[in-house]
Amino acid sequence: MMQTGQQSRVARRVVVYIPGFDPFPPRRYRELYRKEGAAQARLSGHELALSADGAGWRVRARIEGTEVETRFEVLVWHDLVQAAMPDGIAATYGQLLRTAWVYFGSGAVWPLLRLRKGPLVAAFYPVGMLLGQLALALLAVWLVWDALAIWLPGWLALVPGLGAGWGLLRLFKRWDGKVFAHYLMHDFAYGAALRGAYAPDLEARLSEFGARIRAAMAEGVDEVLVVGHSSGAHLGVSVLADLIRQGLPEGPQLSFLTLGQAVPMVSFLPAARRLRADLALMAGQGRIPWVDVSAPGDGCTFALCDPVAVTGVAPDGARWPLVISAAFSQTLSAQSQAALKWRYFRIHFQYLCAFDALPDVPDVYDYFRITAGPLTLWDRMGGRAPSKSRIVTPVSRYRDMA
Repeated sequence: MMQTGQQSRVARRVVVYIPGFDPFPPRRYRELYRKEGAAQARLSGHELALSADGAGWRVRARIEGTEVETRFEVLVWHDLVQAAMPDGIAATYGQLLRTAWVYFGSGAVWPLLRLRKGPLVAAFYPVGMLLGQLALALLAVWLVWDALAIWLPGWLALVPGLGAGWGLLRLFKRWDGKVFAHYLMHDFAYGAALRGAYAPDLEARLSEFGARIRAAMAEGVDEVLVVGHSSGAHLGVSVLADLIRQGLPEGPQLSFLTLGQAVPMVSFLPAARRLRADLALMAGQGRIPWVDVSAPGDGCTFALCDPVAVTGVAPDGARWPLVISAAFSQTLSAQSQAALKWRYFRIHFQYLCAFDALPDVPDVYDYFRITAGPLTLWDRMGGRAPSKSRIVTPVSRYRDMA
């Protein structure tokens, strides 16, 4: 049960990590933890030893004078992400039209504009980039057609023009690993595909996730910590809400940490009734402490927005989440901040990385102390006051629940 008084020490922990919309396998997160954990250990005096464990990994740590063993498990849905990322250029432009229709046609975009502008800029970025690419391709069609029409009939000159335009679009697609226009379009289209409802294959995967968390609670550890990053935040909300409905067994402390969430992008959609019900349940329950961490410097998150409150489904006496800031401007050195400037996707992953200017206080946000240290999430962060800059005004026009 959640501790509200004396702190309990953690000797063994399971961290269950739910990634965002990411087509890469769990190995990517293991290597990120290995690299960044070693960097934080050097900076903070931790001792971290990591070893592979199937699709996850294990960490033996000595932090704050205490030895802790942590097993990390990544809940896999990258295969669903890959299936939602069509290779065809025309398919991406089809997603653009359908997604724009969902957000503008339902009116969901206007309440979102009343929150942080960063995620909306991120949402409009792939639209603007893809339309810009299309405009350049059409310009190429016209230039080639205009040049060849001097010698060829107009209809015949159009054929190489169309070939030039299509070739330019293919070149832009090949460069997408640098500009992420197609990738981000797939991301936003996935949440909007069913107007905020979960697809059947995702519902089935969430059930599997719940079973994995329940199994982890039977391992005899002191804490099971569920971490949801980016899109994984709202998936974690739904998984844990389902577990509460089913009845949580007695056992270790079950904790929930969300990082860089963009919950309103889904919860504000008309058919997101299931997610809104899950948010309301998680906000009012008393078993699972929920800490939500974001940073204004991250343009891909609704920074310091209480996802339950802004959706308009907070129950009377809502307890969660505790909304706090990762304070990148205070926990990263000026040199690191300069190195990350304009690197928006890298900044969105900073929550999982080392900080080189952490103040020496016990409740500062430190991913490695939280996941490998000797205190539960609530014992470490529960004394923090909610961010004074947090947004709690209900703005969503859709508030009905399943």
